[in-house]
Amino acid sequence: MTKLYRIGQIVPSSNTTMETEIPAMLHARQAIRPERFTFHSSRMRMKQVKKEELAAMDAESDRCAVELSDAKVDVLGYACLVAIMAMGLGYHRQSEKRLQQATADNDALAPVITSAGALVEALHVMKAKRIAIVAPYMKPLTELVVNYIREEGFEVQDWRALEIPDNLAVARHDPANLPGIVAGMDLEGVDVVVLSACVQMQSLPAVAKVEAQTGKPVVTAAIATTYAMLKALDLEPVVPGAGALLSGAY
Repeated sequence: MTKLYRIGQIVPSSNTTMETEIPAMLHARQAIRPERFTFHSSRMRMKQVKKEELAAMDAESDRCAVELSDAKVDVLGYACLVAIMAMGLGYHRQSEKRLQQATADNDALAPVITSAGALVEALHVMKAKRIAIVAPYMKPLTELVVNYIREEGFEVQDWRALEIPDNLAVARHDPANLPGIVAGMDLEGVDVVVLSACVQMQSLPAVAKVEAQTGKPVVTAAIATTYAMLKALDLEPVVPGAGALLSGAY
């Protein structure tokens, strides 16, 4: 019998991308591997990508973890990178531990992945030392993300803030613009390009193009989250067409 896995996601109320990109990747995987997946979400309110709104939203994540554990999901992903990073350096560890405890207290223990922690872990897996980052946030929030990643042991050589404050507008940003943005960045000596340090900014359609254009491995927050989920489920982290991290090389 084919094993079925329930994928749970804690999603900002205005996020329209994680419930498309994560299923797209795992559905693509179904063409080459036997496992099957269903997708389940719980939402926390957020419309403007501002520090105050992010903090208020993060406070709702415990409720979401409990709701998803009611459905006995097999893995739980916190789908907002900047909300975690805005809460202070290293906060993804605290969040993952607390939310996993919430599932345990509900007699439905499930591993918890944050997109923030998944991106940091992905960069370690890819043995990145020097990276370049594209993010949709306003400059102060992007600087906060860059600093968070630097504190995790990476050199950020170049970064771009697209300065889109409205979260729905972030989702409407055309991924076809990303290769041009990357073309204007200093990638000399860069090991990995983070094409989207945001799970709301669509990037999956541009990954292969940017890898071909730069000759460098490309990762996104959504790809890193998918990798971390598959690892947490003890499944082979391979997805066709989803960049170097999910190519089977790691």
